[in-house]
Amino acid sequence: MNVAEVKALADRIRAEIAKAVVGQSETVDLMLTALLAGGHMLLEGPPGVAKTFLAQCFARTLKLQFGRIQFTPDLMPGDILGANLFNFQTSAFALTRGPIFCELLLADEINRTPPKTQAALLEAMQERRVTIDGEVYPLSARFMVVATENPIEQQGTYPLPEAQLDRFLFKQTLKYPSAEEERAIVATHGLRVGSPDPAAMGVGTVAGQGELAAAVEAVSAIRLADQVIGYVVDLVRATRESPDLETGASPRAGAMLATAARARAVLEGRDYVIPDDVKALALPALRHRVIPSPAAEIEGKLTDDTLKGLIERVEAPR
Repeated sequence: MNVAEVKALADRIRAEIAKAVVGQSETVDLMLTALLAGGHMLLEGPPGVAKTFLAQCFARTLKLQFGRIQFTPDLMPGDILGANLFNFQTSAFALTRGPIFCELLLADEINRTPPKTQAALLEAMQERRVTIDGEVYPLSARFMVVATENPIEQQGTYPLPEAQLDRFLFKQTLKYPSAEEERAIVATHGLRVGSPDPAAMGVGTVAGQGELAAAVEAVSAIRLADQVIGYVVDLVRATRESPDLETGASPRAGAMLATAARARAVLEGRDYVIPDDVKALALPALRHRVIPSPAAEIEGKLTDDTLKGLIERVEAPR
């Protein structure tokens, strides 16, 4: 599959999702970028802005096996991974697979469960495999986690540890729709009874495993010039030198940002990366990997504003 074919496929995916989801085009683009780059997404936003529904529509367009976990304080690691249970008919233990054995996993309200259970996702997100009772079980090569969290109700939540946050390629903040978009949402969904169903709303499948694998293969052929590599490194290192940030981004952040930029180049119909690809993805790729300094918090400085300032100050190659 060449670059033009990947771009055409992405356009078809966007069109299918738009049949059911009003707006959120930027989030859809980031999800496509994450999928082609082999990354994971963290969606943060208030209830009712289509975080869950968007993930369902996205999985349907690509015929991805969809799994969902509603995270709660009493959820245990075994509830995610599965467990070996004794079968009295065969007098042997057999694996009962958990919901993590899928291709697109929706981790709903991931910050509602304790760190021990959150950590059950670490191996799966990094290595696409899980270990149960010493036995290693591979996951799909396309395994992707889309996690959601609610920024409004923080009582009884458990902030994600830095090691897990660093494994998300992007953190996207979803806001309320515009007045025009909200009217379209009410007009579309206000006539229906019950939860929205992507299939009932006309969302179809536009690609299967073969097309998706070919699209990912196309990303690996994208050229990344030395000047662009230097730009990525300069951006990442600038986060470690800012007085408003106590902890900057890791080297992993730079590598993942470069991979994401190559995926974005494909979606834009190019076989090479330009600095604008990096600049467009820098904020969602870095905002969850840095920690504001105590002085910045006291002064009320937002992390996003600090990063936007760094992105503007770091000179891009011409």
